[in-house]
Amino acid sequence: MKTLLLILFLAQSQPAITLDPAGTFRVTAWADAEKFTPQQWGQIFSIQVDLADVPPLLGSYHLEQGALVFVPQYPVQAGVPYRATFKVPGRDAVVQRFAIPKPDMTPTTIVERMYPSASVLPENQLKFYIYFSAPMSRGEAYSRVHLLDENGKEVERPFLTLTEELWDPQGVRFTLFFDPGRVKRGLVPHNELGTPLNDGHRYTFVIDHDWLDAEGKTLKADFKKSFNVVAADRKALDEGRWKIVAPKAGTADAVAVEFPEPMDYALLQRQLGILDASGNVVEGRVEIDRDETRWRFIPRTLWKAGSYKVQVGTVVADLAGNMVDHPFDVDVFEKVDERIIRETKDLPFTIK
Repeated sequence: MKTLLLILFLAQSQPAITLDPAGTFRVTAWADAEKFTPQQWGQIFSIQVDLADVPPLLGSYHLEQGALVFVPQYPVQAGVPYRATFKVPGRDAVVQRFAIPKPDMTPTTIVERMYPSASVLPENQLKFYIYFSAPMSRGEAYSRVHLLDENGKEVERPFLTLTEELWDPQGVRFTLFFDPGRVKRGLVPHNELGTPLNDGHRYTFVIDHDWLDAEGKTLKADFKKSFNVVAADRKALDEGRWKIVAPKAGTADAVAVEFPEPMDYALLQRQLGILDASGNVVEGRVEIDRDETRWRFIPRTLWKAGSYKVQVGTVVADLAGNMVDHPFDVDVFEKVDERIIRETKDLPFTIK
């Protein structure tokens, strides 16, 4: 029994070599590490690519909670075999080989949706919203998007190229603006190149599948959206033309606001809300459908009979950037929701 316990103790105290997820190599269960100098550690514990006549990796050594740790000067590489050797004078060498598998680079990310969702857009269309199924990489957006005319020819420089790409915090929504210098009549880019979109023509917006997501994988497939172009829209929004469809009291049916034209999807999400008769915000969720011509609000609790208001932020806009009482002006190009003083208008309705 004593002999068996001694064998188990010796087996447990045998130094072991591991590679942790941070890419550092460790020798554990070696009680004598502090008896040696850092220079001697390098002679006792070495790591190299597991090929013939390859020198050991450069790096640094230190002790951490009793373990001898080697940190490579350069990160270990996936797909490269490594050999770690631990050899104390007078003891047999401990050799451990490591093979870091290559990550699965099978494409999984797709373009889930794009706004506007309508297939007919105005000649002075302002921007596109592109939603991906997973976070994307930064810095290559403008080289991965293309606008083709009806003959398949690429339209020259249709989009505004910004130093900092416009992404949401999660990296899944990219905002792409058309070049306002080409949309605004009388400016040099407009006179030299013309408008990116022209009334009566058909275009196809294309996203290359080579665009990399945040994990370095390409998109699963190209994305294409074709649309027809009609005359430019340069009129301010008139909320008097909007229709409010009220639900019945005692239900959780949606209150709807219907618009005579498609609206800016992102602005619709945050610029409309419901207030009760006391001015309190009604809690609920928003749905936008019918090619962004209808905003629906579903309450968290059942409706009570009474007076309500749809509160509208005056920076809500149509596809051309026209706002309530304010047609879009591209002489000074700034974010729409920061350029205009934040104001609201209330549209009353009654639930019975």
